[in-house]
Amino acid sequence: MDDLNKPKFKTPDLTAENIEKLAELFPGVVAEGKVNVDLLRTYVGEEIFGDEAYEFTWVGKRAAIMEAGCPIRKTLRPCHEESRDWDTTENLYIEGDNLDVLKLLQESYLGKVKMIYIDPPYNTGNDFVYRDDFSRNREDYEDEAGMYDEADNRLFKNTETNGRFHSDWCSMIYPRLVLARNLLRDDGAIFISCDDNEQANIKKMCDEIFGNVNFVDVLIWKKMYGGKNDSKWFLHYHDYIMVYAKSKNDWYPNLLPRTDKQNDRYKNPDNDPRGPWKSGDFTGVGVSPSCIYPITTPSGRIVHPPAGKRWISNEITYNELLADNRIWFGSNGSNVPSIKRFLAEVKDGVSQSTFLDYSEVGHSDEANKELRNLLGGAFFDYPKPLRLMYRLALLGIGANDIVLDFFSGSATTAHAVMQLNAEDGGNRKFIMVQLPEVTDEKSEAYKAGYHNICEIGKERIRRAGDKIKAEAGMIAENLDIGFRVLKLDDTNMNDVYYAPADYTQDLVAMTEDNIKPDRTDMDLLFGCLLDWGLPLSMPHTHEEIDGFTVHTYNGGDLIACFDMDISEAAIREIAKRCGSEERKGMATRAVFRDISFASSPEKINVFEIFKLLAPNTNVRVI
Repeated sequence: MDDLNKPKFKTPDLTAENIEKLAELFPGVVAEGKVNVDLLRTYVGEEIFGDEAYEFTWVGKRAAIMEAGCPIRKTLRPCHEESRDWDTTENLYIEGDNLDVLKLLQESYLGKVKMIYIDPPYNTGNDFVYRDDFSRNREDYEDEAGMYDEADNRLFKNTETNGRFHSDWCSMIYPRLVLARNLLRDDGAIFISCDDNEQANIKKMCDEIFGNVNFVDVLIWKKMYGGKNDSKWFLHYHDYIMVYAKSKNDWYPNLLPRTDKQNDRYKNPDNDPRGPWKSGDFTGVGVSPSCIYPITTPSGRIVHPPAGKRWISNEITYNELLADNRIWFGSNGSNVPSIKRFLAEVKDGVSQSTFLDYSEVGHSDEANKELRNLLGGAFFDYPKPLRLMYRLALLGIGANDIVLDFFSGSATTAHAVMQLNAEDGGNRKFIMVQLPEVTDEKSEAYKAGYHNICEIGKERIRRAGDKIKAEAGMIAENLDIGFRVLKLDDTNMNDVYYAPADYTQDLVAMTEDNIKPDRTDMDLLFGCLLDWGLPLSMPHTHEEIDGFTVHTYNGGDLIACFDMDISEAAIREIAKRCGSEERKGMATRAVFRDISFASSPEKINVFEIFKLLAPNTNVRVI
């Protein structure tokens, strides 16, 4: 079998892809997979490589950058029994280290996510639990930090605790942000919660990864409404939410709905057919002689702009506004003129300010209480309030968009998405990613049966979905409150599968199978979806054809049979479906197992059948 028809079953090598892009731009600078940096300098102009430049760095940064591009051999295994509404839901809950998960999603969700929200560890000294081992012994750390030169001269000294403390955190978050950016749509944005521990570092990293031109703003969330007056300096009541766009000129936050209070300011005392309006000041500040002129009111009174001010338009424009009944002189016709601003002509909503007050978006105590009430106990520390995540979702995504949260914690983001969909009939989808961090055996969570954080998050989604649907009634009849659970694991394939192309066929024949014995058809199917870059939330059916189980994904985007010794009749039926009139012009893929065929001639015959019946189908054998 041609290796072109063999799935990779490992994530893309992003570093190699970057080198390929350089080779396309400057063919001469890449030879045998290596970049000739000196030649590249010549192509782009030596002067851009200064000896000194503004740079943000830390111990381990180079390794963190390389980590983002390193391929892995892992997969996501479906867990049907822990899922909800598996056959119909478009939501995903993924358990596993988010660095690996983000790598696995690079093909299936590249440029498809509208909004990313993350609430990473704040690095307070007890919340940094992710698996990356960036720790170093003192000798390695001092060498890498450059504390001594080759002549053993001491250069500088930074406190070991502080240096490693922040460096390790930066090394954890940096590759995740790099991979997250790839998943964003061009009109997408990322929202990052943080506090003062790492806010400055987050800003610098995002400037580097997303580009400082794509920095949107910092939202300030007042998360507390009270507290003890025991601070040595200032009472600290807020956190930050950093906002970066993939492309700032392509992303704008949605407007917030107008409130009744805002609309009540508009009246219609003169029964204007254009509807309610409110008056606005007709004067401005600044020197503009053409905008200084006398105005005669309907009562005959002559008025001038106050000293140091002017009218907001020249006399010609004023007369046009007057003729269009857009100037108001008060009910007695004698007041200083004002301009009428009609409710029908204002924006459909209002812009969000950078200040998020707890009265509008909730506070920390509220978040604890709502989760406690939903689950029946205090099982999770520091959740975000539902109202905060609801507001961010309202700002960041449209009715049919995808939101990703890869530090999902108690899954408040998923809760907010379902709530928003229930209220406006939208079909927003969520992808939650969470490390199954174990709970303390002495904790309330563990005693209640929640042995890891993922169990808390999944149960919250279940209970929140039931509550939302019950409260919404018929309005939420088609509301998606389900989720497919996928769990990170090692590759489905045995080591022999990744052997070089010249690996002897005799040695391959000695192995029983390419695939690990504990893997199911569904494991293999989802491994193929990841390899082919297909979304993981599409409809899936299976049926018997000539006694063999055939899986059809999303109406025929992928058709698979993983049974042994599959008959030619079954293969022909699959090929006919792939080449049917209904699939004409659509991408179709077919996949079989190596042990589906008793001999190499039978395997070769499969490709001949597809060439005849479905020539545009991409056929692979694993």
